[in-house]
Amino acid sequence: MFAAIPFFFSCRSQKNPVSAPAGFDWQGHRGCRGVMPENSVPAFLKALDYPEVTTLELDLAVSKDNQLIVSHEPWFNPAICSLPGGDSIPRRDAEKYLIYQMTVAEIRAFDCGSRGNPRFPDQQKLATHKPTLREVVEAVRAKRPHIRWNIEIKTQPEWDGLRHPPVAEFARLVIAELRALGIDQNAVVQSFDVRALQAMHSQAPEITLAFLIENLKGMEPNLEKLGFTPAIYSPYFQFVSKKLVRKCHARGMKLIPWTVNDVASIRGMIRLGVDGIITDYPNRIAEVGG
Repeated sequence: MFAAIPFFFSCRSQKNPVSAPAGFDWQGHRGCRGVMPENSVPAFLKALDYPEVTTLELDLAVSKDNQLIVSHEPWFNPAICSLPGGDSIPRRDAEKYLIYQMTVAEIRAFDCGSRGNPRFPDQQKLATHKPTLREVVEAVRAKRPHIRWNIEIKTQPEWDGLRHPPVAEFARLVIAELRALGIDQNAVVQSFDVRALQAMHSQAPEITLAFLIENLKGMEPNLEKLGFTPAIYSPYFQFVSKKLVRKCHARGMKLIPWTVNDVASIRGMIRLGVDGIITDYPNRIAEVGG
């Protein structure tokens, strides 16, 4: 998706403990992907075991029956999901199993946890399904009712009408569900797709928005394309510098990078002055302060 760029801290910065400032936003990415199956109810509940976590981050797709499904891809990833009955999904057939072409009942029949994830060897393997957003919120609310949410709308222009509804309709579904669940004032909606953020901004300007960034164009060109200044600028962590942090703060935006997984990099981000961290490993937060 982008070319990696060098990202260095001094040995001292990497090794020395650091304390996050008051109000720092620790976000569990897809719940806690390094520990439990991503975007599953068990992952979100496990993330709550770490008291530092203030926000749960997740991704949304849409089902055939217009329900919001918590899933990173709008299909079933063969690396982590199995067909109903347990057979593997051939990689060549992955995108045949589109969430937008299935009902919630059909989606629940797929197992997206028993295989584990080869990229996250410490992740616990257990049978679990892709839940609805409502299912996640209700389960989490029973354990910690005042958690915050960071919810990504996963859209791309070439997917419109095929892998998800048109962007304006997707935004309407998200707004309606956030309001119905009573979390619209306690949630951020994020996206890489400026169209999704523009639709949210137009339809519900009171909802906090975050602009996800995976390019090297620079803050000003990205904001010019978006057309307004969001509350949060959220780049890949290797793109963060002290200068970018200062520029974001000067524009009244918080800077919250993704996805920062090793303790040394988390410490480096805090020293640069970021306002939060999105991480697959909330279990490592306690190590950051020594």
